[in-house]
Amino acid sequence: MTDLPALLSVAPSLPCALDPDFRPISLGNRAYRAAVKASGQGVPLGIAIERNEGLTSVYRTAVFPAGSIHDDATRIYVERLVKFLLWQIGGWKITVGGPAELSAFLKQVYSSTGARAFDVQIMERVYERTFTVESCTFEQTPLSHESSIALGGHLDGCRIGFDLGASDYKIAAVIDGNAVFATEIPWDPRIEKNSDWHYRKIDEGLKLAASKLPRVDAIGGSSAGIYIDNKVMVASLFRSVPADEFAAKVKPLFLRLQQEWNVPLEVANDGDVTALAGAMSLGVSGVLGIAMGSSQAVGFLDKDGRITGWLNELAFAPVDYSAAAAADEWSGDIGCGVQYFSQQAVVKLAPAAGITLPTGHPAEQLKHVQELHKAGDARPVKIFETIGVYLGYTLAHYADLYDFNHVLILGRVTSGSGGDLILAKANEVLAKEFPDLTGKISVSLPDEKSKRLGQAVAAASLPALKK
Repeated sequence: MTDLPALLSVAPSLPCALDPDFRPISLGNRAYRAAVKASGQGVPLGIAIERNEGLTSVYRTAVFPAGSIHDDATRIYVERLVKFLLWQIGGWKITVGGPAELSAFLKQVYSSTGARAFDVQIMERVYERTFTVESCTFEQTPLSHESSIALGGHLDGCRIGFDLGASDYKIAAVIDGNAVFATEIPWDPRIEKNSDWHYRKIDEGLKLAASKLPRVDAIGGSSAGIYIDNKVMVASLFRSVPADEFAAKVKPLFLRLQQEWNVPLEVANDGDVTALAGAMSLGVSGVLGIAMGSSQAVGFLDKDGRITGWLNELAFAPVDYSAAAAADEWSGDIGCGVQYFSQQAVVKLAPAAGITLPTGHPAEQLKHVQELHKAGDARPVKIFETIGVYLGYTLAHYADLYDFNHVLILGRVTSGSGGDLILAKANEVLAKEFPDLTGKISVSLPDEKSKRLGQAVAAASLPALKK
């Protein structure tokens, strides 16, 4: 990114002790929108993103007209917004309803040779379509067309729920919302190259759960990765399977299981199912779940109590305008969520806190910081409080793009008293910097009831029964 225009470079009132260059996108965007409104010269802009089955999400805003002194700020504002929307919702086609100059700019950036070639490549893989950017007038911006399928929260009947993790496979047998059997099966799927091994292991777990039920009415599953129409598009659990075998056997794996079992079967991203589990335990809807682990995982349940089918892969979504922000090692982009809400954030901030980390895996380095904190070392406090500042400002940004009232934060970064520090600082930021959100958003750690409900039990509720 080029040098940040002054209009977007808004320093937080509650500064990050360990990251003085942090420039929250939430503040920069508010400053930009206020300046456009005050100028009286704003022009409307519509951004429509189309994904599978013609489903389309639309975001509308206003920008300065081309040729203004804020052209650089406008391009950065719009590009970062499109990047966020792309990873929030997912899609293969962007339609830009507004100034032709912005459409031409985005078409170059989001191309196979542009700055966002990584994003283009992943979206083409997920949606199996050539990525494209089209232009039209604001009035011609496509209309929103969201899914009307109510996914999740179905408790009737005899169900199997499963959660595929990197080290264990959780399985539950559920009757009318009550788990009558639950277990964990140790496994290490990431090293297995044979797709038949994966199919057989998952099917064996389903058969074990089925043996505890009088019948099986539906099956629901949770797993890390991207799943579109129950097809496995991107998932680290199957990373060792050769590409041609992945396409032939892993991608349709759950479609094959559905045919074999001949009952409704739904698979969803584990972040969405985490949000669903929290919502079910709290008896609420409009929930955003943020898991801070090896990466940042996010799930969203809308106010109608539905999983949306959006990607919610906010590890790749920008949250910091600073030109000095850390880069994501996978995409190469800077200022994205993974560097702020995962164990990578702890590793990034440790040197500024004066902590020398042991060599090794980031999970072990996080554990080292948490052990120092538990032993009374004051230095880790600044790390967790800085992450809390990040979170408070970023939740205000999320609130501009999601409609939620409840936020659950979880994951190994929030384990122990570090989670309490993150939570306290985030709430302080919201109270002092965003009074308009006070009383509208509650932020909490999962309670024991939510933990007991379990991912597999919530996953069992995904499919609706055939009527």
